[in-house]
Amino acid sequence: MTTRVTLISPALNTALREARFADGPLDEAGLRQAGAARGAVAGQLVFASPSLRCEQTAEALGLVAEPLPELRTCAMGRWGGMRLDEVAATEPQAVAAWLADPAAAPHGGESLQELHTRVGRWLDALADGARVVAVAEPDVVRALTVHAIGAPAGVFWRIDVLPLTATELSGRDARWNLRGGRPLGSAFP
Repeated sequence: MTTRVTLISPALNTALREARFADGPLDEAGLRQAGAARGAVAGQLVFASPSLRCEQTAEALGLVAEPLPELRTCAMGRWGGMRLDEVAATEPQAVAAWLADPAAAPHGGESLQELHTRVGRWLDALADGARVVAVAEPDVVRALTVHAIGAPAGVFWRIDVLPLTATELSGRDARWNLRGGRPLGSAFP
């Protein structure tokens, strides 16, 4: 049986607008946009990254989502709370290493390779025929996409995940098809 996974990226908040390694509540625009898409998705199993912005996005969409630790954002160590441009200004070599090498974790947190492994195990463990909706952080959506299509981990940085969009994975026997980036306001066939 075909397994279907719809990954929803969170609506906007200040941290996402600022490219900050942080969580936080949705801003007014994010709440309004997510509320306008209420009822656009449904699933047998509904999960969310354990972050405030993902939980609030799920709620605004009318979903009752179980927070799932496996879908947490990449742990950013000492960079947590900082903006990417701030880190790049103070640690340019560390940022360059992080962007070039998926196994690097110069911030003292989790490497992108570790993120890929963690979320890939979750995806591969889903039951055949499951219908899953997961409101997940953009980095989690990227990592799941890379895993699903069997791309090298370095492709992670080449995938844009826009706020409040759906990335759909469907497949069986660990062979996945990808349909990505659809705004939640559009019709789902």
